[in-house]
Amino acid sequence: MTDIVLALGGGGSKGNAHIGVLRVLEREGFRVCAIAGTSAGGMAAAAYAAGYTPDELEAHMRQVDQSKLYSFHFSGEPSLLGINGLHTALYDLIGERTFADLEIPCALTAVDLETGREVVLEEGRVMDALLATVALPGIYPAKKVDDHRLVDGGVLDPVPVAPVRAISPNPRLPVVAVVLSPTSIIHGALPSHQYGLIQKRISRTRVAKAFEVFMRSIEIGMFTIAELRLQIDAPEVVIRPDVGHIGYLDRVDVAEVVRLGERAAEAALPKLRRAVGWRRKLSRLF
Repeated sequence: MTDIVLALGGGGSKGNAHIGVLRVLEREGFRVCAIAGTSAGGMAAAAYAAGYTPDELEAHMRQVDQSKLYSFHFSGEPSLLGINGLHTALYDLIGERTFADLEIPCALTAVDLETGREVVLEEGRVMDALLATVALPGIYPAKKVDDHRLVDGGVLDPVPVAPVRAISPNPRLPVVAVVLSPTSIIHGALPSHQYGLIQKRISRTRVAKAFEVFMRSIEIGMFTIAELRLQIDAPEVVIRPDVGHIGYLDRVDVAEVVRLGERAAEAALPKLRRAVGWRRKLSRLF
């Protein structure tokens, strides 16, 4: 087995691609020794760290009723959508596990609305951390954890490379980053149908169009931050599934999105093997 650590980026419905990446890595003999995730990547990271296989994760996601993931039943926090269905789907996987119960080191990221700082969650109830990392600002309710009001970690760190390095059992292990944003924001234009659920909530056409502008702006900002963070944090390998055509809230063919992750991971294998080989040579020298 070849050891690596894995950073899984956010992207809503695109996140099913992470399952395909995990499947190929396992099949090719790579062992994930630590994992971090943001938003949808946090969901995949926590489930994998809890011991679920890629096959089990795909089977679970295929049986989830995507039409019931989001609702108009709200918690005390203001939001356009409630997440009762998503909470149920996650709880079925994670239950009352704490981070100490997970099989490998795991970290999920969020952003504190009061301080404006990134918060790396790696202690306590995993469900609390999951509900924080998926809380797309204003769309889903912020999650209160201790004295923090937390929202989606993608606001500041769409692909948590630095957090997974911090929890890696060996600082020399290569970081593999799975990025769900396209290489170009122009070619990754948002499908107009992806916010259909929210547009049903917003009756006025002008308000719905304004919301599209808002979400497009958020997408552009997260894309730009992701690219800058990748340059700064410099993961050894980047895997980028071709999922730019999928919207955050799209109903998807889970198996097809998983296959997109598999294809991207297979294409990245030569670069991954070179990165691992280079690290092995360096370790022998020192």
